[in-house]
Amino acid sequence: MRPIDEFDFNKQMRASDEMGTKPIGQLLWQQALPASVGILVLSVYLIVDTIFVGRFVGQLGIAAISVVVPITFLISAVGMAIGVGGASIISRALGAGNQKLAQQAFGNQILLMLSITAVFVLIGFVFEDALLKLFGANGDILPFAQDYFRIILPATPLLGWAMMSNNVLRAIGKPKAAMMAMLVPAVVNLILDPIFIALLGWGMKGAAWATVFGYIGSAGYMLYYFLFKPVEVQINTKYIRFKAAIVKEISALGGITLARQGMVSIITIVLNQNLFTYGGETAVAVYGIINRIMMFVFFPVFGITQGFLPIAGYNFGAQLANRVRLVIKTALLYGTSIASIIYVLLLFFAPQIAGVFTVEPDLLEQTPFALRCVFFAAPFLTLQLIGSAYFQAIGKALPALLLTLTRQGFILIPLLFLLPLQFGLNGIWFAFPLSDLSSALITAWYLNRGLKSSLQFEGNY
Repeated sequence: MRPIDEFDFNKQMRASDEMGTKPIGQLLWQQALPASVGILVLSVYLIVDTIFVGRFVGQLGIAAISVVVPITFLISAVGMAIGVGGASIISRALGAGNQKLAQQAFGNQILLMLSITAVFVLIGFVFEDALLKLFGANGDILPFAQDYFRIILPATPLLGWAMMSNNVLRAIGKPKAAMMAMLVPAVVNLILDPIFIALLGWGMKGAAWATVFGYIGSAGYMLYYFLFKPVEVQINTKYIRFKAAIVKEISALGGITLARQGMVSIITIVLNQNLFTYGGETAVAVYGIINRIMMFVFFPVFGITQGFLPIAGYNFGAQLANRVRLVIKTALLYGTSIASIIYVLLLFFAPQIAGVFTVEPDLLEQTPFALRCVFFAAPFLTLQLIGSAYFQAIGKALPALLLTLTRQGFILIPLLFLLPLQFGLNGIWFAFPLSDLSSALITAWYLNRGLKSSLQFEGNY
């Protein structure tokens, strides 16, 4: 690894200091735009992947992807959770001028990510069929899911490392580098999908191998960046050792992200089982399409949320209360406006969107109605995301966790069981907007209450 002169480091490395001085609107776009672009390209790759599978494999292939992806993402979400938890510590440490703590947090992140993801991969191999069936690989979906899962699973630690490192880069004020880490796997996948799936005719296995090479590219880019680039935290064996207090805080804060993804996995289990019961393989495939669209259409909102986290964390650590309040208001304004425009577009172009993914009549008939229902409460999404992200940014694990689980678990899961009893398959689609509206109201009340108690200090711009 190339040594970095200490004087040069102190002179050049404080990119994170801008988070305490730049105008909030400019800073939020500076952080959110690269994150949004990265999410956009990643979501485009997921959509293209689904389009090729839908066109060359069929609806069973789409259903198989909707079963396998939540399992592999649950494993890789360990890396994301460790990344978010450690990034919160790093942001606040840099805001307070404690660079040693930031470096220690990064070292602990590396150890945690490697050890935990390895265990999860082993579990995935041992309980393969049971997991796939649990997540909805029923009937003819199972063999397609097996082909995809067996290739993807060993590579998930690479995705975990990339997700962890991505959050660290944003925490130290390197949003463009974080964006590149998301662009690399997406571009690789976009190039290899048509070759492996269409040209070589590898089907589901081709889609899986294209994804694996994307993971390798992203992980390699991150490894290079932290070894050879002059950044505020680096891969340094001196700090790669467990420190109980840091592990505890990373676990508490990162547990929010892991719980969120874990809840998504539980919802996937409930959802796919109910979809299969009330609508068969076609209904599972319909949601597979909707799930891909969700990440694509909301990429600006997710990007704003990701950009918001390090800014809020840094300014809270620096005790600049006015800036913390302003970044919340700005993020809510931008995100809600964008989400409202997105829903209007989905409302009018739902049939055309469905036609991009498939030519099968059943899917073309069922997808537009389901799409409009699931996204009905889209304008309220930003409030829920920013509300829970605020408590995560300032190190308040419990309220962040509860607000996250309110939307994705406490309300949605009961509705997924109750509404189909009355409305059949449509009840499943109705559950999504009802859950989003209810959780947004709860988040608004709790955020307002939390701001009064957490911002006891006052700070100027």
